[in-house]
Amino acid sequence: MKYGMVTGILLFAFATGAVAESTRIGFVDTERILRESEPALAAQKKIDKEFAVREQEVKALAKQLRDAKANLEAKAATFSEAQRRIQEREIANLNLLLQTRQREFREDLSLRQNEELARILARADHAIRGIAESEQYDVILQEAVYRSQKVDITEKVLKYLAGEQAEPAGK
Repeated sequence: MKYGMVTGILLFAFATGAVAESTRIGFVDTERILRESEPALAAQKKIDKEFAVREQEVKALAKQLRDAKANLEAKAATFSEAQRRIQEREIANLNLLLQTRQREFREDLSLRQNEELARILARADHAIRGIAESEQYDVILQEAVYRSQKVDITEKVLKYLAGEQAEPAGK
């Protein structure tokens, strides 16, 4: 019984080893694609340009709030109690408006970044599939605890996304 089980395990190990030798595996560093690819860089520039005006508005509102606080501190001694309360209410309203605008800005920016991220990942997946099919990879991994440089095809994907290759070879 034990002998049969050991033999079975050894046969399985040898069979798996034979299959593993003929299996072609690749790896893609997704984070690098999202950092360095031309579509990712172009998307970041597009988003920066798209949100520049709103970012400046938020910064101007923050400056207005700082100035109002500084003005109140500087002139607090000369204000009547009623004037001081009016100024404090205006500062509280400005603060609330600033917080609202900052939150809206962050949410809209995050939504826009996620939209672009989805587009980039879809293009990267298309590139990876094309490379895998044309170069006959059996498996392409996008996350791994360890990988050898010899299986890393990230550079090929970056070139594909840059338009250096209209389509992977063989398509």
